[in-house]
Amino acid sequence: MATLILFNKPFRVLCQFTDEKGDTNGHRRATLADWLTIPAVYPAGRLDFDSEGLLLLTDDGQLQNRIASPRQKMPKTYWVQVEGEITEKALKQLREGVTLKDGKTRPADVALMQAPDIWPRNPPVRYRESVPTSWIRITITEGKNRQVRRMTAAVGFPTLRLVRYGIGDWALEGLSPGEFRTMTVHPPAPAAAKPARKPSATRKHSPRRKPRS
Repeated sequence: MATLILFNKPFRVLCQFTDEKGDTNGHRRATLADWLTIPAVYPAGRLDFDSEGLLLLTDDGQLQNRIASPRQKMPKTYWVQVEGEITEKALKQLREGVTLKDGKTRPADVALMQAPDIWPRNPPVRYRESVPTSWIRITITEGKNRQVRRMTAAVGFPTLRLVRYGIGDWALEGLSPGEFRTMTVHPPAPAAAKPARKPSATRKHSPRRKPRS
């Protein structure tokens, strides 16, 4: 059995247990060690310093890989507050995939949503009376660096607040910032090894190509 921790990571908390560099002024930043004292558990994936919400931790390496590996395509759902009244055209672009500097994103599940009834952020999101905001729910199956923020910026609606609500079948429900819930789960079965291919008696081996200069 494996231990799985569902943690609601607060805003401006590092997704690690130590802060080796500090901020630009050399001050220590808040880390997971300020909230969690359970030994031998490690984050399964990342959540940016300036993002909030669900972070999974586990003591099982196979489960950690299953959750974090991009090859597993585990869906991750975010509640996102963006600047401006987002248009249907922008939502369609997000659904179909957005071209970023490191490639085009996979199609995403995106919908407009009402502002969620969640905790206030500290410090609060900047407020400008002349500029409205919108909330969207977006589910992606990959993990490019700061992907959701870059996606909304690419379609003209910068992210103001980002809360991860769900990872796979696990959700943030019932957890306030800094709170966590511990579960015991069955770790995933190891991948079956592929049978070795029998060499053919008549197969010829081509000479190895020299690398291009």
